[in-house]
Amino acid sequence: MTSIAARRDGVDGGEFDYVVIGAGSAGCVLANRLSEDPEVSVLLLEAGGSDWNPWLHVPVGYFKTMHNPATDWCYLTDPDDGINGRRLQWPRGKVLGGSSSLNGLLYIRGQREDYDDWAAAGNQGWDYASVLPYFRKSECQERGADDYHGSEGPLKVSDLRLRREIAERFIEAAKAAGIPENRDVNGATQEGVGYFQQTSDRGLRCSTAKAFLRPALKRANLTLVKRAHCRRLVLEGKRVVGAEYEQAGKVYRVRAGREVLLSSGAIGSPQILQCSGIGDPEHLAGVGVDCVHALPGVGQNLQDHLQIRLVFKTRCRTLNDEVRHPLRKLIVGSQYVFTRTGPLTLAASQVCIFTRSREGLSRPDIQFHMQPLSADKPAEGVHPFSAFTSSVCQLRPTSRGSIRITSRDARVYPSIQPNYLSTDEDCRVAVDAVRVARRIAEQVPLAQVITEEYVPGARYQSDAELLDAARQFSQTIYHPAGTCKMGSDPLAVVDDRLRVHGLEGLRVVDASIMPVIVSGNTNAPTIMIAEKAADLIKAHRKASERAA
Repeated sequence: MTSIAARRDGVDGGEFDYVVIGAGSAGCVLANRLSEDPEVSVLLLEAGGSDWNPWLHVPVGYFKTMHNPATDWCYLTDPDDGINGRRLQWPRGKVLGGSSSLNGLLYIRGQREDYDDWAAAGNQGWDYASVLPYFRKSECQERGADDYHGSEGPLKVSDLRLRREIAERFIEAAKAAGIPENRDVNGATQEGVGYFQQTSDRGLRCSTAKAFLRPALKRANLTLVKRAHCRRLVLEGKRVVGAEYEQAGKVYRVRAGREVLLSSGAIGSPQILQCSGIGDPEHLAGVGVDCVHALPGVGQNLQDHLQIRLVFKTRCRTLNDEVRHPLRKLIVGSQYVFTRTGPLTLAASQVCIFTRSREGLSRPDIQFHMQPLSADKPAEGVHPFSAFTSSVCQLRPTSRGSIRITSRDARVYPSIQPNYLSTDEDCRVAVDAVRVARRIAEQVPLAQVITEEYVPGARYQSDAELLDAARQFSQTIYHPAGTCKMGSDPLAVVDDRLRVHGLEGLRVVDASIMPVIVSGNTNAPTIMIAEKAADLIKAHRKASERAA
């Protein structure tokens, strides 16, 4: 077993029971749960550095850490015809905790039907009743435990510590538009309007690095190596036996006595597989990589939530006014330092709505993120006027994109092609969603204070014009998923135990395994996936020992 002292430097030639690649939302959970057993050794490799930056712990710090190469991979999509040829920035955490260290902190699980549909497609054990215990296991719910929530887990889930008039008006306007109020969208039903809960604890971010990894690092059987960029997996025949990584210009190789667990996210995991010769043979040949295991679905099935942003100017004050005035900024900072309250505790959005884009649907198909502020782009400076943002996304888009390496060198970023708004269904939902957003804005509680629809603007009225607005005034909500999908169809990469088809000793554990993206924000489901995977891995080990 490698000692704790090895954490600062590369580990060359060592052997561990489990090698986890990626200390992000899933990897930190795996490292914690697997190292609970003192009889096994775990190596955790992370391409980024420590989460020492104070802005990683202040909830609103995503304004400082997104698009910052010290903490963010700073991915950029290919030009996409579906959004008028634009390229979008795709932030992904390059730091302990991964994207849980710089995301918007929003705690959403998705809908019961999401998981029941996964199981109905043949993925045994992934129905809602089976995954709910894992959501509860990880959660420390501020409101206490009940049938849907846990209070003993390491992940702090709390109510927002900020209320503003414009948010209250938004809720009342949604209710006036016929949307029911829902205080717990992670409970019995998701549909409705209410305040988000967030992964924070007394005004501080609760990333998976803080919740899961930090306590586990006290264990002698867990070794962490930072700034370790995985180059490829090491195979012997059809068994994955280890990984090769680069640190400070030097290449290291480690072995896994039991399994390698790939938890590098919906971009990183398919990239590492492809660089290792696992993927579509024709694609790999085109970039000079020998195919060692044909799996055409690697990097396919990419899904993301595309938000259409509407900005409304108001005559009442919003956070724009509080954070752009020097004196008020000083007050805001003092409020946070001394009381851990105020705008610096703000999650990426305050109010959520889950509703239907049109009549006749069996369940909500769109989600709103309401922010009591506005900017030209997320994580940029606010507008010089009072305004709020009402962004809306399709929960289950039918468009599919891809992640494809362009070089055998793992340091070269892959091609990211989302193919947004590439199906008729997605285009229809986009148009209908904008109309729902406008209907909410027309209700008296908001209409009384709205002075203008600033984005996209009243000139967009017809279906064709609204679709053009959706293509032009949209951004990712940073939810890439599905690129190593779970299932048994020709494009499936892993089975329902997350084992890579046709290989031994390798599982993928992160958002990339989602067959269909969940109906909401993806961080909580990713943590659930890792919780369940840890139990699957432990059960496999026990079964192997009994068989031996």
